[in-house]
Amino acid sequence: MALRVLDPRQSPEGERLRMAAPLATLDSTVVGFLDNAKIGTARFYDHVEEILRSRFGVREFIRRRKPDATRPAPGEIIAELSGADAIISGIGD
Repeated sequence: MALRVLDPRQSPEGERLRMAAPLATLDSTVVGFLDNAKIGTARFYDHVEEILRSRFGVREFIRRRKPDATRPAPGEIIAELSGADAIISGIGD
């Protein structure tokens, strides 16, 4: 079996990556949570959701959980989260 080494770095000729522009406010926004399926994530997100709702006026939350922590989120989960104004993805260890 041949060993194949992949280089994860972006090509110098590729398009430069840019950060998304910050939201002017969180009032009346939709925030997505991507849960990595570790034991503490849901409870942590419950706390963050309460803060964002009560202090910053977030209107709605889209919460999705990956099947497990070791793999990328499936395309359908990413598609559902694309309706959010901002997304929080974290590790719940």
